[in-house]
Amino acid sequence: MTFNRRDFVASVGWSLLAGTAARAAASKPAAPAVASDYSDWAAVRAEFDLSPEWLHFSQFYIVSHPRPVRAAIERYRRMLDDNPFTTVEHGMGFAAFLGGAQQETRPERVQRAAAEYIGGRPEEVALTDSTTQGLALIYNGLTLKPDEEILTTTHDHYVHHESQRLAAERSGASIRRVALYDAPAAASADEMAERLKRAIGPRTRIVGLTWVHSCSGVKLPLHRLTQVVADANRGRDEHERILVVLDAVHGFGNQEEALTQLGCDFAAAGTHKWIFAPRGTGIIWAPTKNWGFLRPTIPTFYSPQPFTAWEEQQPPQPPTQAAWVSPGGFKAYEHQWAMAEAFEFHRAIGRKRVAERIAALNSQCKEGLAGIAKVKVLTPRDPTLSAGIICFQVEGQTTDETVQRLLERKVIASNSPYKVSYPRLAPSLVNDEHQVEAALSAVRAIA
Repeated sequence: MTFNRRDFVASVGWSLLAGTAARAAASKPAAPAVASDYSDWAAVRAEFDLSPEWLHFSQFYIVSHPRPVRAAIERYRRMLDDNPFTTVEHGMGFAAFLGGAQQETRPERVQRAAAEYIGGRPEEVALTDSTTQGLALIYNGLTLKPDEEILTTTHDHYVHHESQRLAAERSGASIRRVALYDAPAAASADEMAERLKRAIGPRTRIVGLTWVHSCSGVKLPLHRLTQVVADANRGRDEHERILVVLDAVHGFGNQEEALTQLGCDFAAAGTHKWIFAPRGTGIIWAPTKNWGFLRPTIPTFYSPQPFTAWEEQQPPQPPTQAAWVSPGGFKAYEHQWAMAEAFEFHRAIGRKRVAERIAALNSQCKEGLAGIAKVKVLTPRDPTLSAGIICFQVEGQTTDETVQRLLERKVIASNSPYKVSYPRLAPSLVNDEHQVEAALSAVRAIA
């Protein structure tokens, strides 16, 4: 009897994978996925293996994995090293593609964990590698016409502007940028809403926004801004509706508001920043009805429909589903699959508690900086217009000089990657009040 690959995959079942998992678990005692009590912030900080010699105020850049995420990565790595074929074939659901047993795949578990955290549904979540990839997939996937316009702001990051530029080059659509505020410290919700309202025109098809500007630390009043767009959409047909595309990364994981409740149509975020997920992971979220606006860019491994359609030599039947937009190709699966533990870590702490803690540490830091002679705080002091990033200036110093002098005092700050750059401190869950005071003392010393 001759077996082909389809027969083999369908016949091996899940027993091999179960054996692989058992051997991996037996090789090292498994730590619990999530600690039972995170009511003490010291217990949260203890989950990270950061070097104690440094004061870490740039965790928003790329994160140190907390213990539950490290344990999950190691567990999956051992499974992959022990039996890579069955671990991937069944973990990704490829057996189901080829007529095997149907069980929840590991990516589906990640989608479920993400959905539970953001208040959405698993089928509304696509898995990506980063904010950059997510924004590119959204803008490249939207069908724009030469007489349509992308309206964005002057405050967005390079990857948002570049995704828009590349999409506009292909479609012939135009791009227009507006400033929502002039001086970030004096920004107001009323001013930003009014400026956006005046900027929207009859040709506007997409409004690109960023939840928290890494150039200034300003957090947009998104409910106000998306309501402005909703008002502009009154009287427009569905195919002419303005879509809001959000770069969510620096609010995703430090704000109480659920991503699904902000009023945006598409949101992209890397999860290896404030969410604490493995490096090289991210998501796109959109309501189910909006996925039909997108055309996939990269062949997917996350849904059987496109594969089945390929076998039948025809395109998959629309509308597009979120899973079709998740880029295929082989991944660092131990990282992607461990995303679920990061979302569960956040849920164990509580989204409201996380937001309040980060707001408190940032308020302490901003007030302390404002009290130092020769230091100017550029980020709004109002916590409703700021999140976890604080931009400031030290009189008589360049940004690089300030960051370097703090580094010499074991304080890890960062500089914003823009033409006009500022030093940044970003208190997060890995810090406490004493560390904030120590960072302030270092700024005082160099100022």
